[in-house]
Amino acid sequence: MRLGLALGYWGRGPDPGHVALAREAERLGYDSVWTAEAWGSDAFTPLTWIAAQTSRIKLGTAVVQMAARSPVTTAMHALTLDHLSGGRMMLGLGLSGPQVVEGWYGRPFPKSPLTATREYVDVIRQVLRREGPVALEGRFHSHPYRGEDGSGLGKPLKPITHPLRADLPVLLGAEGPKNIAQTARIADGWLPLYWSPMRSDVYEASLAGAREGFLVAPMARAKICDDVAEGLLPVKAMLGFYIGGMGHSARNFHADLMARMGFEEEARRIQELFLAGRREEAVLAVPDAFADEISLVGPRERVAERLELWRKGPVTDLLVLAPDPHTLRVLSELNG
Repeated sequence: MRLGLALGYWGRGPDPGHVALAREAERLGYDSVWTAEAWGSDAFTPLTWIAAQTSRIKLGTAVVQMAARSPVTTAMHALTLDHLSGGRMMLGLGLSGPQVVEGWYGRPFPKSPLTATREYVDVIRQVLRREGPVALEGRFHSHPYRGEDGSGLGKPLKPITHPLRADLPVLLGAEGPKNIAQTARIADGWLPLYWSPMRSDVYEASLAGAREGFLVAPMARAKICDDVAEGLLPVKAMLGFYIGGMGHSARNFHADLMARMGFEEEARRIQELFLAGRREEAVLAVPDAFADEISLVGPRERVAERLELWRKGPVTDLLVLAPDPHTLRVLSELNG
């Protein structure tokens, strides 16, 4: 199991320690570093900044939002950074939910998310292969555009720039069982949002169609500390926000996932509290057991025992949300 460093997306502003953390991860032998975006900073610019100040570590997006760019634009970003970094780019994509897609990006959430995702990946693959002009008569993505409001003058084009790698890895963030199953068929890897090594059977059927070499790369917050309860507070804060606030009461993919993992009653209670404006109570309502399952928190010996559970399952890459060099170093030592 390889280790990666997950930096997430910015909050109020850039974290001045991210580049130093990425360089330390590279020095420790981490395989990859990952950036993200939601409705603030973008993922590609910080990753390019990190690429310029590292030499070996792979560079991933976990994730870039599909609604933010047309698929050819995303492909252009990826092939450009792949060239500039000497072939270190890994493209992680996510569809997000209706609240973000329509509320922030001002686009309709696709009525068939599976089809929209499949078409998006198809176009990116065509750009990266550069075997001919990009052409797709899709339900959500048409190249050239054939809509009634168009000029009718568009023609199929292929990229001027020759991509460095036709097989640049494409990974998908997926949560629903059908979406995960499609990911196993069309992508090079999967980026789970929550992963419990104690409940990997939740995904077993969905991953049955994955080919050899398929990447399973979940994120997990890690913290080497004496007080487990205190170390879990950032995990609970994240879960409270995602489960309570990143979605509508009737349609929240994160809450649905938590429910499928055996915490349905708790997930609905978190939503209820968060949407009522009782955010601190929503965070406190997150079960310690669930937060603990999806993270690596506690003294070195405890984390060592729990890390073995992650290593025994199908996880190929553990993307660590660890804001301190000490935790990164300990995990590197424990992972061998």
